[in-house]
Amino acid sequence: MKYDCLDLNLAPQGKDRIEWAEESMPVLRRIRQRFEREKPLQGIRIASCLHVTTETANLMRTLKAGGAEVALCASNPLSTQDDVVASLVQDYGISVFAIRGEDNETYYRHINSALDIEPQITMDDGADLVSTVHKDRRDLIRNVIGGSEETTTGVIRLRSMQKNGVLEHPMIAVNDAMTKHFFDNRYGTGQSTVDGVMRSTNVLFAGSRVVIFGYGWCGRGTALRSRGMGANVIVVEVDPVKALEAVMDGFTVMNSREAARVGDVFITLTGNISVIRQEHFESMKDGAIVANSGHFNVEIDIPDLEKMSRSKKRVRHEVDQYTLPDGRRINLLAEGRLINLAAAEGHPASVMDMSFANQSLSAEFLVQEGAKLEKRVYPVPEEIDREIARLKLESMDYDIDQLTDKQKKYLASWELGT
Repeated sequence: MKYDCLDLNLAPQGKDRIEWAEESMPVLRRIRQRFEREKPLQGIRIASCLHVTTETANLMRTLKAGGAEVALCASNPLSTQDDVVASLVQDYGISVFAIRGEDNETYYRHINSALDIEPQITMDDGADLVSTVHKDRRDLIRNVIGGSEETTTGVIRLRSMQKNGVLEHPMIAVNDAMTKHFFDNRYGTGQSTVDGVMRSTNVLFAGSRVVIFGYGWCGRGTALRSRGMGANVIVVEVDPVKALEAVMDGFTVMNSREAARVGDVFITLTGNISVIRQEHFESMKDGAIVANSGHFNVEIDIPDLEKMSRSKKRVRHEVDQYTLPDGRRINLLAEGRLINLAAAEGHPASVMDMSFANQSLSAEFLVQEGAKLEKRVYPVPEEIDREIARLKLESMDYDIDQLTDKQKKYLASWELGT
């Protein structure tokens, strides 16, 4: 078995944390138990490029229980938990290629190492795996049944590939499942982003002006949690409908130039490039805190900040302080990478339970139906989405009503009216 990790001696600690996370992932556990009996992934090779965390470890265990051969690499250099890598290798016999803080060259070497198993299914968080296949490893395309994508940024990239006619196999947009983006993005990102900012800075949210760039599901969740901590929340948006929604939800909406002048903490959650850039740095107050919880480290224009600054120093773990020529200091968190994973532990396991249930059942769906699918981006089948919600409610001891036959007939009829 091939692997690349920091230190296998970390495995006992990693195993304890993986098992702790599993306690909060009852849906995935039930799927794993079924997979162990039925082996729906028997003989299937799966390459995954995901955040290497305790929750992801339980997804890998589930895929292996289903009969798959699995190789995992990191989708973000600062999200890897080295003890988890060690345990996956040593305790569970899974090939993992990930080291926290790896440089860009190592990052892509690890992607290629995961691809060396010649996967039939790919799992992505940001589409780096599938884009590497399409650009540099096209010899592998003939083997691929299909793939799945975990996050908003990756789905955007895949839809661009589809639009430009270069996507060579079907992809499942796991990110767009209702049991994923409603819960993972809103509640998971909301809590873990605030957690990451607080852990890295110890800033008091109460009374602070927190500026949220982007009012998608991740932005909604982070705005909600920030307000819950007592912050005065400002939303920056480019979509008038989302901006209006933020206003109706009780938040202050400003353009980015106005917000830059008054904010204390700035958090990007857009999936776009150069959201905070030179014109904003020039207006920020001394001591401003800048963080990203979108996907890649491009939302904050770090080259602009580097070019503008007269000095830079590491003042706390995951805090780089840039001093501008006039003496103002801007504090960049986690090198502009995902603050919730670089400085905290990412989403709570109970939320990732649903996200990774979608991943595992989408893999099963691709094995069963992939040959019939076109080369485009598909939603998670509604029956999978609803089954995950049902299992989650069941695991939480909640019961819901069922439609009566009379009600079903009424909803299906056009003749019945008032």
